[in-house]
Amino acid sequence: MSDGERTAPVRLAIVDDDPLVRRVLSFMLGGCEDIEIVAEASDGDEVAAMVDAHAPDVVLMDLRMSRMDGLTATELLMKRPGPPQVIVLTTFDTDEYVLRALQAGAAGFLLKDTPPPQMLEAVRRVAAGEATLSPAVLRRLITRVTMTGSGANRRQKEARQRLQQLTARELEVARAVGRGLTNAELAGELFMSVATVKAHVSRLLAKLDLENRVQVALLVHDADLD
Repeated sequence: MSDGERTAPVRLAIVDDDPLVRRVLSFMLGGCEDIEIVAEASDGDEVAAMVDAHAPDVVLMDLRMSRMDGLTATELLMKRPGPPQVIVLTTFDTDEYVLRALQAGAAGFLLKDTPPPQMLEAVRRVAAGEATLSPAVLRRLITRVTMTGSGANRRQKEARQRLQQLTARELEVARAVGRGLTNAELAGELFMSVATVKAHVSRLLAKLDLENRVQVALLVHDADLD
């Protein structure tokens, strides 16, 4: 998904094994002019065919489903060329599977009881290439599964080696992304235009072979640079 300005509605797909949840989400989100519900799926093993048939921009993905969970479905989806953005849905924001989904390439997560205006804003932000996690939420997730000892040291070394390929300016941008800043906030802090920020973010994602800003934040944290 490009960071550029959108001229068409966000094509949204909903994946949840509870038909009532799908109906409620579709009702809440489908009434907006800038969001179009293009498909629904009842389990993770239906996601690949759904994406092939309907080409959504964003997928709302339940984590816990009977045949294939949302984590596995997200991992498989991210291995495909040009995958849609994924927002995982959960009932507990401390669930370690949420962090695993983010590491697998999901663009963020939402609690199922998120108020409709916030859910709409999250979908729009993800479609525009922004993160859906506040710095506080991201840090809480990271803290829950932080490794100590040799494991943490190994991760820090590997993360710092990956970040060495960035220019000084790109590293500044990565550190700001790691703090959860939006493009506009980052532009103000680093005295850049928003267009320049977007160009830097796109380049560092390509260099680091990452899917989205959340993965950048996780890498910066592993390197202990945030």
